[in-house]
Parts: sequence; C-alpha cells; structure tokens
Amino acid sequence: MRINRGVAAAELSDAQLLAAHVAGDPRAFAELLSRHQDHLWQTARRTSYTVQDAEDALQEALLSAHRTAANFREDAAVRSWLHKIVVNACLDRIRRNRARPTVPLLDDDGPDPADTRDAMAERETALTVEEALAILPPDQRAAIVAVDLEGYSVAEAAGLLGVPEGTVKSRCSRARNKLAQHLKYLQHERNGIAAQGV
Repeated sequence: MRINRGVAAAELSDAQLLAAHVAGDPRAFAELLSRHQDHLWQTARRTSYTVQDAEDALQEALLSAHRTAANFREDAAVRSWLHKIVVNACLDRIRRNRARPTVPLLDDDGPDPADTRDAMAERETALTVEEALAILPPDQRAAIVAVDLEGYSVAEAAGLLGVPEGTVKSRCSRARNKLAQHLKYLQHERNGIAAQGV
C-alpha cells in the first residue's frame, strides 16, 4: 500500500500508515511518527534517568520500529506497539548503564524564560518529580509511568510491559509509597493539618 496523492496521509489510520511503510512508501513512517512524536518523547523522558538516555533510547526505539514494522500484529494499537518499543529501549539502556553508573548533569534549556512565579513553581515541581522518579528501580518506574503518567489501565500496562496485572499493581504500589515518602516535604501545611483531622 502506498499513500496516493489524492488521499491525504491524515485520512489514513495508524495501521494503514504502518502497512504503507512496510509496502515501501517512504512518507508513511514519517507521518506516523509525526502523530505520536510528543507521546513517545514524553514516554522516553519519563522512563529514562537522563535526557541524553531518553534521546538515545528513543532513537534506538524508532530505528527498531522502522526495521520491524512488518512484525506488527494488528490485534494491538499502533500507538501501544510504539510505546512498548520505546519503554523496552529505555529499560535496555538502563540495564546497560548499570555497569557504568553516571551522575546526570543539570539540563540547560537555554536562557531563563520571563515567566510568572507560578510557571517557575510548576517547573520546579516537575523537576522535583523527575528527580523522585529517578530513585525508583527501572521496573517500578516503567509501571508507574505507564499507569499514572501515561494513563494506561493496569491491563494495558501489563500488556505493554509483558508482565501479569498483579505485578503491575504491586510495582505501582511500591513506587507510589517510595514517591510519597520522597516527596512528603512538598505537602502543603494545610493539607497536613486537614489530614490529621484538625
């Protein structure tokens, strides 16, 4: 299948684009990635410990998806298939890095934006949460990213990660407990008072 000039690529489903790619259409895979680029980057970023690892893992995942597209089973959604490839590439990179641990440098996003105080506080909170995710073991991190950050159901996450649903639940539970302890200081004083019933 090739994308016809008369049929806009935007009108084709993800599965049709993947089939067109397998059939040799040079534009189909690029169109498919443009649809899911933001989601795949966020998945890689949240699953990896550093921006550099996320970039490298995402590149490896996309190359793998490009090469193995013919193996796609149509009983799954293309987005879920791509998500699984990205998560697996991130976990593979984490395993490889264990032999040579490094300390990530702070990410320099360029000059500080002239944002309001609230935007700054949101960015600080996001960085704090990213740092907290980094304390989790890779299996717990992948589970909590899939369920709590990406919004997959436990059943969908189990399929993506290739583990039983009970394993996803227990990994998420352990991860939430660790994150709650690590981020406890972010709790507003009034929330603490309300929680104590005062």
